[in-house]
Amino acid sequence: MAELFGYTACRQLLQMFISIIFFHVSEYILALVFHGKSNVSFKSLLISKHYVLAMFCSLIEYLIEIYFFPGLKEYWWISNFGLAMVVLGEIIRKLAIVTAGQAFTHLIKVYHEENHQLVTNGIYRFVRHPGYCGFFIWSVGTQIMLCNPVSTIAFTVVVWKFFSGRIPYEEFFLKQFFGSDYEDYMRKVPSGIPLVR
Repeated sequence: MAELFGYTACRQLLQMFISIIFFHVSEYILALVFHGKSNVSFKSLLISKHYVLAMFCSLIEYLIEIYFFPGLKEYWWISNFGLAMVVLGEIIRKLAIVTAGQAFTHLIKVYHEENHQLVTNGIYRFVRHPGYCGFFIWSVGTQIMLCNPVSTIAFTVVVWKFFSGRIPYEEFFLKQFFGSDYEDYMRKVPSGIPLVR
């Protein structure tokens, strides 16, 4: 039982809670800045039932493993690598939001609006979907930071699957909105999600 209140658990769980709180609060604040209070809802926090369930399962895995296999959580080089991934994922995602400004939304636009522009500068010069790329790195990083082997694999598979379906759907509309400009951009710049062209 002492492992649950030891240095390792306190540090790793504190890092996890700070990462989650910072991610969601900063998403909400940036949504307010770029879209105004009247256009921002609870959905801007990006918290869904599936997300809460995934985080709850990762916490359960952590508690079981630290109780029965405390040595598994002592690989600090792995945990620190995960923390670096969390920070990198945050930076990439927040650069995406700040660079795109009002063009960045949490919901896919299916109708072209007058102020909707194709953003290809800043972080978008290197990655077509830096918001997705950043979230992918961040979410997997949270589990590596906790030294959660099962959740690391599960998060990788589930988040990859989600984005591998979402990107083609979103790009269908982007090609309609921006035509050959977007198709040229697609050919030159990777999506930012492994194995998703």
